[in-house]
Amino acid sequence: MTEILDIHPVNPELRKISQAAAVIRRGGLVVYPTDSCYAFGFHMGDKAATREIQRIRQTPKAHNFTLVCRDLAEIATYARVENWCYRALKAHTPGPYTFILTATRTVPRRLQNPKRKTVGIRVPDHPVPQALLAELNEPLMSSSLKLPGEELPMTDIDEMFARLQGEVDLIIDSGSCGIVPTTVVDLTGEFPVVVREGKGGHQDFV
Repeated sequence: MTEILDIHPVNPELRKISQAAAVIRRGGLVVYPTDSCYAFGFHMGDKAATREIQRIRQTPKAHNFTLVCRDLAEIATYARVENWCYRALKAHTPGPYTFILTATRTVPRRLQNPKRKTVGIRVPDHPVPQALLAELNEPLMSSSLKLPGEELPMTDIDEMFARLQGEVDLIIDSGSCGIVPTTVVDLTGEFPVVVREGKGGHQDFV
């Protein structure tokens, strides 16, 4: 059964954040707001949720998931960060960017790109996921709320409920947060490469 939980987008109620975190800890799949668009979220150690996302979105097994972190310090636990990468990350986090970095051994293999051994990392600039991450005290695995045949992520809560009822455990309603996905920047080479231009723009990387 899918539930909808209203959480204030600027001042998230801690009791409700705790409810959402409890769903994630017990292996639930949630829909939550970010600073770019709504996304699926689940516990990093949950293998079943990984398969559910692939089934719902009809993505290939090599689909790239994103590790959502609280801050720059947490990123270093899950990805290798060279000095020049650190400067780029510091300048653009938190914000609507996803950075492709080489994963450390802390990241389960099933969540890495199978060929490149990379992982997407991001730090959202939105009070709700920041409060959720603080409550969880660990990163959240994430994937954009984009369904098969759709060009843009969903933003209407009623539509989310209608289409995802029984597929996810919880939908966090914090109002509209946009439909433009993050800007994706690959930091695994000798210089940044913009893989996808999104809400964050690309001017600083060209």
